[in-house]
Order: sequence, then structure tokens, then C-alpha cells
Amino acid sequence: MTDPSRLSAGEAAARIARGELTSVALAEACLARIAERERTVQAWRHIDTDQVLEQARAADRSEPRSPLHGVPVGIKDIIDTRDMPTGYGSPIYERHQPAADASCVALLRRAGAVIMGKTVTTEFAFMTPRETRNPHNPEHTPGGSSSGSAAAVADFMVPLGYGTQTAGSVIRPASFCGVVAYKGSFGALPMAGIKPFCPNLDTLGIFARTVADTTLVRQALAGAPGVPELPESPPRVGICRTYEFPEAEPCVGEALEAAAAAFAKAGATVAEVTLPAPFAGLVEAQSAVLAYEGGRAYVSEYLHSPEGLSPGIQAMIEEGLAMPYARYADAWALGRRCQAELAGLLGEWDTLVTPSAPGEAPAGLGSTGNAVFNRMWTFLHAACVNLPVLQGPQGLPVGVQAIGAVGGDDRLLGLAAWLERALAEA
Repeated sequence: MTDPSRLSAGEAAARIARGELTSVALAEACLARIAERERTVQAWRHIDTDQVLEQARAADRSEPRSPLHGVPVGIKDIIDTRDMPTGYGSPIYERHQPAADASCVALLRRAGAVIMGKTVTTEFAFMTPRETRNPHNPEHTPGGSSSGSAAAVADFMVPLGYGTQTAGSVIRPASFCGVVAYKGSFGALPMAGIKPFCPNLDTLGIFARTVADTTLVRQALAGAPGVPELPESPPRVGICRTYEFPEAEPCVGEALEAAAAAFAKAGATVAEVTLPAPFAGLVEAQSAVLAYEGGRAYVSEYLHSPEGLSPGIQAMIEEGLAMPYARYADAWALGRRCQAELAGLLGEWDTLVTPSAPGEAPAGLGSTGNAVFNRMWTFLHAACVNLPVLQGPQGLPVGVQAIGAVGGDDRLLGLAAWLERALAEA
């Protein structure tokens, strides 16, 4: 029998529902994998074996509540949990215990899922790395800020994990670690109880083994369809290298070409798409908005606990507080213009496929990597799905991301499932 820790969330839940697997057996398999690998990967901030097994036993005693019943999920440690500490990746909140679950956690409990524990995040989901390592090579970063969740799902410690994205914190680590990830379009998934950084950009995301697994979580969170609806005919796929493509390693171009060939072989209409000229300024505009709003979100910590802040986040707060409002307003004016142009492009093309990251996960743990291929899409509030494609020259994963319209999450997930199948068949 397959080791339960290797099952996708959908496969595991179906076996539990049929009585072929218990939630306890699944949880024990995941805990065994964590015991075997955690010293190397260091993906978890908090995990309590007794608490995990108590939840699993309760799931086994009750009738299935949803297609996620009995399935363990890792929770990024900027997301509040009422029965587990939430430290936001900062020594300032080392002993912080929230009074209530974030909505996304409470909805998982309502669905009968098992809250496995808290996964490592960078400091306040910004750029200062923590201890987590890439499971494919521990000398390389897993990416960030959702480092622990991406690494835990990639290393078969848990079938599902939550992340958040304000710049590239879901799609980039998914690419680096070689897992599927879905970042919702802005407002598509509940954010109550998640520590804000940039309230007009922060978005919840899901790490999983398959696109179909992400839809199970979306169903629990939003009442959306639990099975991705495949397009009735082969889609129109625009290959979009973006204005940042000169910063990509050769393996990124190879991944795009391999993906394009696989999609065309499966019957898709595939062609190169050049973005309108104003899109060239979006990365800089997103960086300005992030600093402006981030500086204001963390002014209390800056005033009252500066000794607990890293130099990097202190510099960001100072930059944001000093930024003229006119620069912030100009950035959003460009964003609104490009949001309208993106809507037009996604009327011509079913999805745009673009790099997820500049290349393989960089060596060393001093940085989580560059979000240059993510900032634009987060700023435009687009839905995004990472799909693993190939291994680069260092043997590490390289992915591409499919882009969908704001509010078009279900359609994008159906398209992503079609693309995922095309890649598998190729």
C-alpha cells in the first residue's frame, strides 16, 4: 500500500470516506515523515503530536463533513490559531496566543480537516529569511515568505499548506520546491485573522500536490466548486515572458518552451504575447505600494519594539513612512490602468503562462530569492497557479505560472487542471 503521507489530499480524503484509511493513520504517517526529515528541512514552528492525533481521532469518530474530512493542513505562522501560538516570524510575538482562529482556519475545522501545526514564515512575511531549507537540497533556499508550508508539502510532511502572497510569497516558493500552488485573486479567499502587511495586496494561497487539491480547499473556504471544471475545448494560451525576462536564467526559458510544446501537443492554441508598454513600470509601482502600506501596518512595532525588528524591515518601514502620498497614488493609477488592459488580454487569451521565478532556488539561506516575476501579477490582483515543469541544471524544480482574471479563480483552476494534465502527458 502507498505510504499515506505520499497521497494527494483528494486521494487521502476519498480513502477516508470509503473506510480504506483512517485520519489517524494518515496523521501518523505525516508525523513519521516530519520526525524523519524535520531536522534537515526545518519547516515547522509549532507542532504538537498529541493535539494532531486528538483531532484525527475526532475526525474518525464522526461522519465526513466535506471532501477535506480528516486531511492534515499546515498553517503559515502569520495566520491566527486559537489553540496554537502564532509568532508572525518575529521575536516580538514569541509567546503570542491569539484568542480566535483566522477565518481560513476556522473554515478548515468546520470542514473536518486536521490542523497539523504552524509552518515557518519569514519575519512578518517580509524578506528576512528564517531556518527552513529547500527539501531538494538543504543548501538552497525554499523561497519565502511561505517557506515552511511550501517545503512541508514538497517533502510529504503534509498534503496541504496555507501561504500568503503580497509580492511573490506563494508562487515563488512553490516553483523553488516543485509543488502546485494557487494564489487567489484579490478578495477571493478570506483574510480575517491574518496579520496584514499590505492590506490592498495581501492574498491567501494554497500549496498542494495537484490543482484538484486546491479546489477542495477553495470549496471549504468560499463554497466554490470542489472539482476543477475543465474547458470544453482546448484553451488559447498566451506565452508571456514579461519585461523582466532578461533577469531569468536559461532554464526558465526552457521551462516556458517545454510547457508551450506540451500545451500545443494537447491541442491548445499557443502563441507569444507581448504586454502593453505601461506594464514595464508595474514591478516598481508594486514595490512602492508595498513599502507605503507596510510602513503604516508596522509602525506600532517600529515605535515600541524596534529592537525586535531586523534591519531590513526597519528600512522598509522608514521608506514607507517617508514616501510622499503622491507617489503611492501614482502607483495605483498605473495599476488601475494595467488592470483594465489585463482584462482585455484575458478576453483574447484564456490564460497567460509566464515565469514563476527567475530560475532554480538560489544557493544559500541569506535570501529567499527574487520576486520580480510575481510582483506585477499580485499588484494587478490576478489569480495565479504554479505548475512544476522541469528540473534545472542543479537538479532543482522550475515552474511556470498560469494567470487568470480578477474574480476568475474557478475558471483559472479549470484551465490549470487542463494544463497540468497536458504537462503530465508530455
